[in-house]
Amino acid sequence: MTAELVRGQNHALPQTRLEIRVTAGSPVVAGATLADEGGTVHGAEWVAHPGAPRLPGLEVPRQAAAGHRLAVDLGALPEAVHRVTVLLALPTGPGRPVRFGAVAAPFVAVTGLDGTEIATFTLTGLDSESAVTALELYRRQGAWKVRAVGQGYAAGLAEMLADQGLTEAAELAASIQEAVASGLARSVAPPPPRTPDGERARRPAPPAAPPSGPAATTPPAVTSPAMTPPAMTPPAVTPAPGPSGDAGGGVPYAGAPGGPSAGPISYAHPRRQTSAPPPPPSTAPPAAPGQPARPVAGDATGWSMDERLYNQIWGMFEDLARAVAAYRSAVDFAESRMDQELERTLSDPRSRIGGTGDLARAAARAKCEELTARAREALDRDLAQLAAESGVVEPALPAPYAGWDNPVWHGYRVPMEIPMALRLGDLHLPERADLRIPLLVRLPLERGIWIDSGRTAFEAAAAAGGGRLRALAMETAVALAARLLAAYPAGEFSVHVIDPAGSAAGPLAPLTASGVLSSPPATGPAGVSAVLAHLTRRVDLVQMAVRAGAADSLPPDLDTGEQLLVVNDFPHGFDDRAVTQLRYLADEGPSAGVHLMMVADREDARAYGPLLDPLWRSLLRVTPVADDHLADPWVGHAWTYEPSRIPPGSRVLEQVLALVAAARRTGHR
Repeated sequence: MTAELVRGQNHALPQTRLEIRVTAGSPVVAGATLADEGGTVHGAEWVAHPGAPRLPGLEVPRQAAAGHRLAVDLGALPEAVHRVTVLLALPTGPGRPVRFGAVAAPFVAVTGLDGTEIATFTLTGLDSESAVTALELYRRQGAWKVRAVGQGYAAGLAEMLADQGLTEAAELAASIQEAVASGLARSVAPPPPRTPDGERARRPAPPAAPPSGPAATTPPAVTSPAMTPPAMTPPAVTPAPGPSGDAGGGVPYAGAPGGPSAGPISYAHPRRQTSAPPPPPSTAPPAAPGQPARPVAGDATGWSMDERLYNQIWGMFEDLARAVAAYRSAVDFAESRMDQELERTLSDPRSRIGGTGDLARAAARAKCEELTARAREALDRDLAQLAAESGVVEPALPAPYAGWDNPVWHGYRVPMEIPMALRLGDLHLPERADLRIPLLVRLPLERGIWIDSGRTAFEAAAAAGGGRLRALAMETAVALAARLLAAYPAGEFSVHVIDPAGSAAGPLAPLTASGVLSSPPATGPAGVSAVLAHLTRRVDLVQMAVRAGAADSLPPDLDTGEQLLVVNDFPHGFDDRAVTQLRYLADEGPSAGVHLMMVADREDARAYGPLLDPLWRSLLRVTPVADDHLADPWVGHAWTYEPSRIPPGSRVLEQVLALVAAARRTGHR
């Protein structure tokens, strides 16, 4: 039976090989310290964290995420270690929560390698703390126990590490946050909040009994209001039972008894629906008995078909991440069990006589192969269902969500409204490389993009010449800029290009020839300075108007539409002032409608030292060729990203840009 612990309570551990699972409502950093009998951590080498995730008997995740698995082998710990303390901390950075009181309460579970829960603990009561000691595993009279701690620290990681006796706590805390920030720069943005109904609707699955215990609860995947889909944001009204049983506004509405005198008037309709509607009735024929239900495009909750497809894609993304995680965990368990059995066999002198040892080894390997085969069979079933779902979803996608090879682009028309999201490319895992999940980002962009033109870190780039790689990176930037232009109504999105040396004339030809650019690509130091000064002024004016509450006082010549700045071959042609302005646009631009797309090799930018590190971390890194550098927000798998390419010989990009340019000329004067 699972022990549901409260703060200060302990519980005996029946085994030494464990998993510690962490679930949080926002990305958190997970780590652990090793301490002696007196509870002292003797140095940085006694701390496992994202920058140094492995210690003897202990492994922690390499990045911040909303879900973690920590592996612990108490039997493999050094003899001097008597305590393992699990730490959680909020990553630092703009737009991220600064205290645990602003996010859902973290939940921690200690499990066996087979997933059986031993003890759980929900860290409630946190407020201003940004780091917390979740629980500790400690040795007492030769046996191991787990204790729920829940001790928070408002001053963060440094205070927590210092409290455990670490002399270099501040330096280590800074290095941990640096490693985390580097990992977050490579991570996929978290999905939107779940609907009030919880999981995405799956009509094929029969209704199940509600899960019990905190472990069964899936917290919201993100807490930032900016990530909430506009269509999913309910009216600002607190539901309360009305006289007839319907949900009415918690604030009295006009005409209600006591309304005018009881407080502010709410103009929300007392019976207006405030949760997303259920999916439409299925039109698919029923599945045969014992067979999985046939997938349906739009099989998720949402106010519109686009929103249902968007939520369905995120659901497929999460399903694939968790299915592969379960398979990998099962394989690890099977191999670990085989190693234990082989170790026991080799340690028994009787197994060295005759064929007893050979039989035991063969039996251990056969059991491992059987467990692995069963895990693969379960994974293959999940993959087949997801592949079938992808097969019906992909053709139904609207243009902003679709690949360039989707026929929907041939019927493209300039939209009247901004879509919910935009496709940046595809993601897949090695367990089934042909099962691609669209990588969708919300609009308007909340985070700039760094298209890496460097040759390090990925094999496909290392095989390409430097010039070819830079050209591919710029072609990727042009395709993404074209997607953004095509996603917005006429005149509501503008693109500026900085090409200091004029080296990108070829890849930029579709943009320049169609006339969709606000001005010709800027070249030379003077051109760079002029574009940056123009966009910096725009950000300044918008921010001042917003702070003063005087949006109608903006200059009449100011373009209030969204702006995208594409920078090629950075940092060539940039002086210190230009670099500072670029940093300013990356930090402050998105809130004022100015977005940044860098095409650069980070190695070339190292000459500026730490000045550009925040810029690198704040942008989402993508690559012009396939690379496994992106991570999901649930499990932290390394996903292979592939950009969305124009099919060879296709004129779809030119056709779409021509329609965008014509709409700009006729519909926005």
